Amino acid sequence: MTFVQVIDCRTQQVDALNSLMDDWVEATRGRRTATHSIVAKDRSDASHVVEIVEFPSYEEAMRNSHLPETDRIYRELVALCDGEPSFTDLDVVRDEQLNKALVKEFFDRVVNGRDMEALEELCAADYREHDPSLSSEPLDLQGAKEQNGELMDAFEPRVTLDRIVAEGDLVCVGIDFRGHHSREYRGIPATDREMTGTGHATFRCADGKIAESWWNWDEVGMLRQLGVLDT
Repeated sequence: MTFVQVIDCRTQQVDALNSLMDDWVEATRGRRTATHSIVAKDRSDASHVVEIVEFPSYEEAMRNSHLPETDRIYRELVALCDGEPSFTDLDVVRDEQLNKALVKEFFDRVVNGRDMEALEELCAADYREHDPSLSSEPLDLQGAKEQNGELMDAFEPRVTLDRIVAEGDLVCVGIDFRGHHSREYRGIPATDREMTGTGHATFRCADGKIAESWWNWDEVGMLRQLGVLDT
């Protein structure tokens, strides 16, 4: 279970505290178990600073706390603060990254479910799709529905996400796909062949919808499997 520790303190030396955190990151390189650290300053009280540190588990947090560098940094942290910092230990009971969930829903409904109308619900009205295998120019929402609809009808692809990473408003995914060429596609008669491949895509999310996407997948490999291109 993911574990989060919240360190709450007051200090007049925020810059020095930031430098101390840089020192800790460098000193514990290769041994620290923390996966994410945030230092935040209260907008209404500049002396009120909160640090949030995430660990894979409580046990990993305890292992991190036993590092000699962690003890040294803590003593220097106390010296910078106006009084003893307070600690809150939290077991994470829900961690829902909403942009990730939105992109997963896109693949479940639009790609694997072949519901092109779901694009209207999941994507912004001014959605733009960048996929050089479909068009040299960005596709708008209607163009994306038409071009991808043709692809879905021809191959009935099934996509598996082998990794998904989110930061800020961007979500990046690695994909494995497989399909069956059962209908004509761009003048290529149905070959009745199976095809597989890999690719990746990046999505930009805004206001709870997908605003833009960039695609890169192995179209050449697909055409070779169909016998259209020589190996």
